[in-house]
Amino acid sequence: MPLVLGIDSSTQSTKVEARDIATGAVVASGHATHPATTPPVSEQDPDAWWTALTVAIGQLGDHRANVVAMSVAGQQHGLVLLDAAGEAVRPAKLWNDTTSASQAERLVESLGAERWAAATGSVPVAAFTITKLAWVAEHEPELLERVAMVMLPHDYLTWRLTGAHVTDRGDASGSGWFDPSTGVLLPELLAVATGGDGAAWLARVPRVLGPTDPAGVITPEAAAALGLPAGVIVGPGSGDNMGAALGLGLQAGDVAISLGTSGTVFAVSATATHDPSGAVAGFASASGEFLPLVCTLNATKVTDTVARWLGTDPPGLAELALAAVGDPGSVLLVPYFDGERTPNLPDATGTFVGLTNTTTRAQLALGAHDGVLCGLLGGVDALERVGATIGGRVFLIGGGARSVAYRQRCADLLGQAITVPDTDETVAAGAAAQAAVVAAGASFAGISEAWCLGTGTAVVPRSDAGGVRERYANELAG
Repeated sequence: MPLVLGIDSSTQSTKVEARDIATGAVVASGHATHPATTPPVSEQDPDAWWTALTVAIGQLGDHRANVVAMSVAGQQHGLVLLDAAGEAVRPAKLWNDTTSASQAERLVESLGAERWAAATGSVPVAAFTITKLAWVAEHEPELLERVAMVMLPHDYLTWRLTGAHVTDRGDASGSGWFDPSTGVLLPELLAVATGGDGAAWLARVPRVLGPTDPAGVITPEAAAALGLPAGVIVGPGSGDNMGAALGLGLQAGDVAISLGTSGTVFAVSATATHDPSGAVAGFASASGEFLPLVCTLNATKVTDTVARWLGTDPPGLAELALAAVGDPGSVLLVPYFDGERTPNLPDATGTFVGLTNTTTRAQLALGAHDGVLCGLLGGVDALERVGATIGGRVFLIGGGARSVAYRQRCADLLGQAITVPDTDETVAAGAAAQAAVVAAGASFAGISEAWCLGTGTAVVPRSDAGGVRERYANELAG
């Protein structure tokens, strides 16, 4: 039985799924952790990702002999700098390293938000790779002379697997030096970031592959280290959000709402977006379309905190919240506990509004869930405002999707049914689907149908909560 491997290399860990190439059934899986980081400085040795990959794939045992293809979906935006010998010149700066915030401001000021959005689909923020490159240029300029290759995290693992210095348009669209609407690399933006020769830096960034272009074949050294057979095809890979879109089988117009420590809203769109406000990042998808995305800093971490305040745990808080649906009171939470990225309010704090002497614990719990969701659902509105294709299915994913309160209130606040997928591992599933497409010459739609991607539990609205979103918007405006 031929198998494909889907790899999810996140900030915290590496997860691997081995799937039957014909049916998509998971036959084995592996997991290994990465070194912990503590933002605002968030850095990891990229070799730790390779070590984790060897451990996770080793857990597949004898199934490794049947692997014919693999692909990597990795944490977006991180900066990996290698010298001519392939050694990292410094630890990789990750997406959640915010030390480059001042460099992001400088880059935006140098060209203007309108020009950045027109050129790349996005306005640089501290998360983006180009701002981290600008940080190194400003703080560690002596290292730049040693840099032979610039990569994002998934590119590094693809390079370790194949020796090819390549990326895909999905991950490239979060770098800050790539135009996803034309597929063109932009040396002038690299020059602005580094203060150097843009053409010379263009030679150091990875070549951008198409959605079904193989990165190459696994090298003998990598095959031996991972216990895989010779000849395994390696797909182009992508960023983790792009992998999740593949793992859900998203089609143009479909929307995914991801509830983790932070939150994201993204849609597969037939058209590119360019938002000079910076609210919507105009990314590309891994399937040849576009993936406009909104990111918020405050999601399940907020309700975890409120649960602790109320002397319960997240499942207990969810039960409290649902108990208040029939008597919600006037409580609502603006959940900017860690500042906020969208809207860009890094110094903001959280605020409970509508408190009275009769407010109950259950109403506080409901207000906390609704506040987090209203912030994310504002992202759906933002996608529509910039012309993204929406109106299709809505999926709720991430750790928060396991919460009965988040599930129900998401449907209530949207006023439409949502789907909670059967699998939590949508990123690994998407990477595996990409590997199957590349290996079998199939279409993404064909693999999605054959593998039944995106199937899950439908959650329908039970109460009219439209007024809550209006109150939340008025609170932000006031």
